[in-house]
Amino acid sequence: MTTARKLVLAGLAAGATMALAACQTGGPAEPPRNAAPKGVEGSWIDAQGTGLSTISGGKFQTVATDTGQKLADGSYRLTSQTSIEINGTSLIRQSPIAFNCLLVSINQLNCTSQAGQNFVLTRRS
Repeated sequence: MTTARKLVLAGLAAGATMALAACQTGGPAEPPRNAAPKGVEGSWIDAQGTGLSTISGGKFQTVATDTGQKLADGSYRLTSQTSIEINGTSLIRQSPIAFNCLLVSINQLNCTSQAGQNFVLTRRS
């Protein structure tokens, strides 16, 4: 075998070894995958699709889906692992609002207003 051929083969072997090592070290990190939703925090839409409510960090806010206009804001507190109490202000009516919701599945909140009206919010992904 000639010296040139030995050098070429040695170079190819070194290159293959480096490529294999790069594969084994993991290369660039993968972006984090979206975690599955937990609890009541997140974005929720009403059954008519007109209001999008955000529940996060102790705050509650609802905006109109068509205009983005803020309809209500307030705060919430967890009363159990699956129950939430929301208090705030309807900005349209300029009046207080209060309702309780029960997390019946990871994607559905069944709510009852202080006046006794029932409504459902569905998690928006």
